[in-house]
Amino acid sequence: MSPRHWALVGLAAVMTGGGVTVLCPADARADDYSDLLDILRAKGALTQGEYSTLLVRHLHRTAAPVRPARHAAAAHHDRPVPVATADDAGDAGGRMAPMVAAARQAADSAAASARSAQEAMLAAQSEIDSPSVVRIANYVPGKGLTFHAGPVDINFSGFINGFYSYNSPSGGRPVAGGLSTGGSGFDSSSVRNGLLPAGFIVKLTTTQSGIDLGAVLGMYPGIDNANPGAFNANSGGSPVGLGTPGIDLRQVYITAGTKSAGTVKIGRDLALFGSDAILDDATLLSVGSVGSNASPGNTSLGRIGVGYVYADWIPQISYASPVIHGVQGSVGIFQPLDEYNYAGDNLSASSIQHSSPMVQGKVTYDFKSGDLSGRIWAGFLVQHQQDLTGANIPTDARRGAMAEAGEIGAKLTYGRAQGVAYYYRGSGLGTTGLFFDGVAANGRKRDSEGYYVQGSYAFTKHFKLVGSYGVSNLYQAPGEDSSLLVRRNESEVGAGYYTLTDWLTLVAEYAHTQADAHGPDSARDNTVSAGAILFF
Repeated sequence: MSPRHWALVGLAAVMTGGGVTVLCPADARADDYSDLLDILRAKGALTQGEYSTLLVRHLHRTAAPVRPARHAAAAHHDRPVPVATADDAGDAGGRMAPMVAAARQAADSAAASARSAQEAMLAAQSEIDSPSVVRIANYVPGKGLTFHAGPVDINFSGFINGFYSYNSPSGGRPVAGGLSTGGSGFDSSSVRNGLLPAGFIVKLTTTQSGIDLGAVLGMYPGIDNANPGAFNANSGGSPVGLGTPGIDLRQVYITAGTKSAGTVKIGRDLALFGSDAILDDATLLSVGSVGSNASPGNTSLGRIGVGYVYADWIPQISYASPVIHGVQGSVGIFQPLDEYNYAGDNLSASSIQHSSPMVQGKVTYDFKSGDLSGRIWAGFLVQHQQDLTGANIPTDARRGAMAEAGEIGAKLTYGRAQGVAYYYRGSGLGTTGLFFDGVAANGRKRDSEGYYVQGSYAFTKHFKLVGSYGVSNLYQAPGEDSSLLVRRNESEVGAGYYTLTDWLTLVAEYAHTQADAHGPDSARDNTVSAGAILFF
């Protein structure tokens, strides 16, 4: 017999009267009723206890002639052995009929319930897999929230910061094109943004016809009142009642490409030349040189103009190659920018005509060897400035100049220590901003160069100290003699960063800024800042 038949035999031991009645294996055969009980137990309609009770009762009622066990006969030899009669069989059959019917009905009901549950599960799974259902990916601190809406991924991220900055001039006279507030003669307090404003960035990505597509919209509001000028929201602010902050919609672009062919970008985004210099600058998370602290705009200067020229957010059509053994190349055409007289007083030329685009390119190499990792990069910039106008340029001269610049930098990380070194040189590039004072009033190009070095060490998982020094030099053009023009902007910065949570970092910083002219004028100031920046 099968194992289940023997199991039925074991369960068929019942108490009858004062003795034990044992059913023979031949009598304990499976039938339709016991099969139904098996089905009900398998489907969960019966508990193990209910199953055992019904099975034993059924076997007892349907038993054929029985014989007592040996030990029972020995103990109760005087008791008659019950014998099943035809009437008993009829009675048992009569009692079994409604039980079999009920069991069959219960089995059918259980089967229907199982089918219904399976259909509901399949329907729920289909709904989960439906493109109309929006799901959220696992959250990674600082990387924003990513939602999967069918074939489209939507990422929302951003940051917010605020600092109290106290600026104290150390004396001197204002320098044309200088970045120190030392000539103002007044201390100033402000509650302001640092080098970063706030940022709210939405990124959409998907793959269509084998092409990876993306769209980015980045909005960067400040916390101080805006007073739009030549630099729009980044101009000095207006600390007057009923003011409103400026909104800098600096990122609007699309991307299309593949991992093997590279990616094309069309729209407005951070340019290539100088981008690594500012992204690796520690003052990106703090304040640095304040610029106008009495009437702060959307951002401070950080190390802009005191170590590198601002990369800027420029309309572009650019291409980035695939990364091959850590090497990637990028090149693009960009909206040409005007030559700008930032120093004022007719010290520099200006232009508004552009028949050709600006061209920028960059090569990066990322590597890792044991505990040492880093990036080395080099870039260039070229733009033809046309129809220059200046105090010493004849109106009919139609003079032009080819602005050129190159850069090189490295960022190395070893354990808890990190270092950055950067250098740039340009002709017609200018200082602080692209093409600020790059051409003299006589139409001749000015050379410029600058660098910064930065070191940091993380003493714990949460606490890090950073120190940096940077210089930007602007030289006079041939035939020029301007003692008022800035010759050198420099600064030293020391800061401590404490990561309180995955989102929130507390910052305390000291910065010294100095501006020197080609003549005797010089200005110096000191700034202490403290605040917090939050990334989500």
